[in-house]
This record gives sequence, structure tokens and C-alpha cells, in this order.
Amino acid sequence: MTDLQTPREAFDLLLAGNQRFVSGSPEHPNQDAARRAETAPSQQPFAVLFGCSDSRLAAEIIFDRGLGDLFVVRTAGHVVGAEVLGSVEFGVSVLDAPLVVVLGHDSCGAIAAANSALEDGRTPGGFLRDVVERVTPSVLAARAAGRESADEILAEHIEHTVDLLLERSHVLAERVAAGRVAVVGLSYRLADGSARLVASRGLDEA
Repeated sequence: MTDLQTPREAFDLLLAGNQRFVSGSPEHPNQDAARRAETAPSQQPFAVLFGCSDSRLAAEIIFDRGLGDLFVVRTAGHVVGAEVLGSVEFGVSVLDAPLVVVLGHDSCGAIAAANSALEDGRTPGGFLRDVVERVTPSVLAARAAGRESADEILAEHIEHTVDLLLERSHVLAERVAAGRVAVVGLSYRLADGSARLVASRGLDEA
């Protein structure tokens, strides 16, 4: 288990793992039989990671972590629904994780689909429509602010998701206000594997 106490310590630990991954020198911590036995009775992850479901975004790999470290929630385009909110609240209120991370990435298919829908007025069928419709407000907000590059739209969507979590979850908002939890947004680059901070709520204040 972890003895981490603060959101900043958790954030620094997460980013250190990403730096190891980027440099090609991962340590693969907490991935052995001893860790498996240690975490079998209970878990105490140091971060809740809410990211896109993209197959290239495997959290424990890109942050060089192992069993019991990350409580991972993933949806296409990291769109927020009741199940996501409940899972995040479980991570912070039951498991006491001091950090919540929203992880987006470049070349995101959900953002591209929302862009296309706004351009030609056509949206996909089935439940894919719901995903696209939940990403669309971020694209519209970015355009309204004159932020039209792919990186700018991505950053807008990540920040929008961070704010949405805090607006809809009183449990999360109260813990951030009390300095017990921070919510950050990271933008991941597929080519080099780096995660860059683009939004932060409560990290420096905590």
C-alpha cells in the first residue's frame, strides 16, 4: 500500500513514472507476486485516473505503475456519465485517493467525430451519437474562444471534463475545497509518450 498523504506527492509520483516511460527506463514497480499478495485483501490507490478508452493509453504502462496504484475509469473521449461520477467518488471517498486525473490525448477519435459532426451536420448512429454529443460542447467552447487547433481543442475538452467532474460531484468538490484532493487534467502525446499538465484544481492550494 501507499503512505502518500498529499495530492502533490501523488501527482509527483505519477509524473515521475511517466518520465521513466518516456525515457525508456521503466521500473515496472508493484508488478510482482509480493505486490499481488499485499493488495489482495484491500486496495489503497494513490490516484483515480479517468481517461479515454483508446488502446494506446494503458494507464499502468504510460505511468510506470503496478497493482493497487491506480483506480482506473475509462470511456471513449473521457465523456462523463453517472457511472463515471460514481466510480470517481468511490475512488476518493471510499479508497481515499488524494488525486483525480483526467487523461486526454492527441488524435482522439471522439473529438475528431465531434468536429466532423459540426462541419457536415452528420452524427454517427447508435450509442456513438451519445459520445459525440457529450464531446461537442468542448469543441464549440474552443471555437468560440478562437482556439481551433487540434491541441487547443483537446486542452479545452480536458479542462471542460475537469470542471464537469467538480460541478456534478459534490463529494469531489468538497474534498478539493478542503485540500484533501486535487483534480488535474493531462494531455498525452501518442508519439513520444509524454503527459503534460493542462488543467489543475486544488493541486497548489492543497
